[in-house]
Amino acid sequence: MFLEKIKNGLNHNQPLFIGEETAMRAAVLIPLVQVDGEWHVLFEVRSLTMRKQPGDISFPGGRIDLTDASPMDAAIRETHEELGIDTSNIHVLGQMSVFIPTSSLVVYPFVATIDNHHIHSLNKDEVEEIFTIPVNWLLEHKPYVHMVPVQPMPQNDFPYDKIANGTEYQWRSRVIEEWFYDYEQYTIWGLTARILKHFIETIR
Repeated sequence: MFLEKIKNGLNHNQPLFIGEETAMRAAVLIPLVQVDGEWHVLFEVRSLTMRKQPGDISFPGGRIDLTDASPMDAAIRETHEELGIDTSNIHVLGQMSVFIPTSSLVVYPFVATIDNHHIHSLNKDEVEEIFTIPVNWLLEHKPYVHMVPVQPMPQNDFPYDKIANGTEYQWRSRVIEEWFYDYEQYTIWGLTARILKHFIETIR
């Protein structure tokens, strides 16, 4: 009986990773638009008045709300709110691999075509401007990478007396890859660059 209970629990739908239930869940949309008969990827420049990451380049998207039926619905809703485009003009092609930059954040990326002519009004509280980059340019120009070392820094109340080696414990450092794309006056980096890089590798 006990082992049957364990088996049933393991076969039940489980979270994508341990901690997903408490992580901040976000969804983004990689919008494909046609410009002069050529496919481009559309990007946003975050409003300069935003509290977090003002002026950074991002895809449409944001936190998944409890009212969203799914991550995809959240990506569509956020795109509608930020670009002022009707949801009927957003056509999702599919979902990419989930991106887990930290144990406290999980991002669900989707790829969709949108009608560039139906972007009527940007939400200026969130979006400073939009621009596009040709897909062919992205296929031909590889991003460059910078490595960022990260060292754990326990707080003063960390219970060293409960772990082996106490204050002499050797914490493992790690290195974060930060990828960069430079296009005209724009630099795409961080989470957006990582997702963009994976998208380009997927379609190459």
